[in-house]
Amino acid sequence: MLRPTALLKRSLIFVHRWLGVALSLVFLLWFASGIVMMYWTYPDVSAQDRLQRAPTLDPAHIKLSAEEASATLGLDQPPAQVRLTSFDGRPVYRIGIGGRGGGRGGGGGGGGFAMVYADDGTEQLGVDDAMVDRAASAWAARPVAEATKTIADEVDQWTVGDLRSRLPLRKYAWPDGQQVYVDGDTAEVVQYTTSSSRFWAYLGAIPHWLYFTPLRKHGRQWFSFVVWSSMIGTVSALIGVVVALWMYSPGKRYRHAGAPTSIPYKGWKRWHTLFGLFFGVVTTTWAFSGLLSMGPFPIVDRLTELTVPEEPPRGRGAGDNAAAGRGRGGRGGNLAGALRGRGRPPLSSYSGKHPGTAIASVPGFAVKELEYTAFAGEPVYIASAGDGATRIIPVRGEPRTTFDPDAVMQIVREAAGGTLSELRLMHEYDAYYLDRRGERPLPVVYARMNDAVGTRYYIDPKTARVAGTYSARNWVNRWLYHGLHSLDFPWLYKHRPLWDIVVIALMLGGTALCLTSIVLTWRVLMRKGAAILRARDITPNEDLAPS
Repeated sequence: MLRPTALLKRSLIFVHRWLGVALSLVFLLWFASGIVMMYWTYPDVSAQDRLQRAPTLDPAHIKLSAEEASATLGLDQPPAQVRLTSFDGRPVYRIGIGGRGGGRGGGGGGGGFAMVYADDGTEQLGVDDAMVDRAASAWAARPVAEATKTIADEVDQWTVGDLRSRLPLRKYAWPDGQQVYVDGDTAEVVQYTTSSSRFWAYLGAIPHWLYFTPLRKHGRQWFSFVVWSSMIGTVSALIGVVVALWMYSPGKRYRHAGAPTSIPYKGWKRWHTLFGLFFGVVTTTWAFSGLLSMGPFPIVDRLTELTVPEEPPRGRGAGDNAAAGRGRGGRGGNLAGALRGRGRPPLSSYSGKHPGTAIASVPGFAVKELEYTAFAGEPVYIASAGDGATRIIPVRGEPRTTFDPDAVMQIVREAAGGTLSELRLMHEYDAYYLDRRGERPLPVVYARMNDAVGTRYYIDPKTARVAGTYSARNWVNRWLYHGLHSLDFPWLYKHRPLWDIVVIALMLGGTALCLTSIVLTWRVLMRKGAAILRARDITPNEDLAPS
């Protein structure tokens, strides 16, 4: 009769073996694609992409002020937000007219916005096929006559996520590999891929996220499969580490090739054990942190809840922070309001400087968008270029590149009052405000509160916007997900290419561990298959016999 410890060891080996048989291929996909995901992700269309491809605003074509454009709508209350941008190659005001879903017109005016052309004052109410064609052609910078046009009315590989709710879409495919998906109701480009982005997605994001169309288009089943795979994989990897350590003999009581050894196996099983000893812990923590990213547990989901940005992020790096935007606790909303000044300035307060004049006041700066905002109650325009650069254009005063950081800090100090614990100008990323690509704004005003959750705010003095925030509620997401999954620990993350070298080395080690697991899985299956055939008195083909 086996002793309890021997029975436990044998049971753990049995469980680990068969969990490995079930998940070895999935783990291999996760590790190998994770290397690609360090540099390439799934194709999408970001706010920064839209800004880059928007035409430069021409002051000569801006005839109406925002006040005049707003008057054409007959609104009952002042607009919540005003931006001067472009639509269909013409300057247009996007005017906030209330809550979500209160938009007017079909030309991208949904979501609580109406659009009024700044050149003639007409409201954009409808979209026709010619507008959709022009939107696709302008985005790809190719004649629409060269494109193959189809209607994407079913989910495909590039609309398999959130875009399914916007189907059907107009799809334009050019011979050079560009594919543009346009919403036919709004003439808005919602997805864009190239031959290169599709290639890297097939090697990276698609296998990493298990975004295979037949699975991903069934959202509930996909979610369950990923969660259970991650959960079972975590258990399997943890058992593997326990078994490897249990079997390891520091005194080298085993023998291999006639020599003392610490590992009782040979061949592929020996290599699997060696890789498990070196990379098993990383495999376990990586599977577990990937599980957390799915938010399968209510308590973890609440702890990892991200805060909402004050403004839409304008760069890819915005997704790298543990939290970006306004805090759900503390004084995030108060700070944002204090920076703007109590109450939104009426549009009449911008009459001292026509928007065309404002754009003309920054020669050499290709303005793609002009935002109507305020700083400490004073009306200002913020002009944005395609590369994300901004200029501040006061209604009264000369353009400049940034607000006075001291003035920003004084507003924060007054708004925070006794809850302020620390306030300074920060010139480098820290453990909570960081960006692998270096695109998040620096310097920023750093403000830490002594509230119950230790809220931190990072304010960009170039725009006086809250660029990011972090509190104790986000610690699971910051350390157990981003920390364990991306290894963005400050001592490593700030030093590149050291971070790249370490992460790639660990990924390769995990890949090697999975490869040995697949070989062992194949041998187990072939051995079991041969046994079944023998039990049925069927002579197995020599090609199927286990080696």
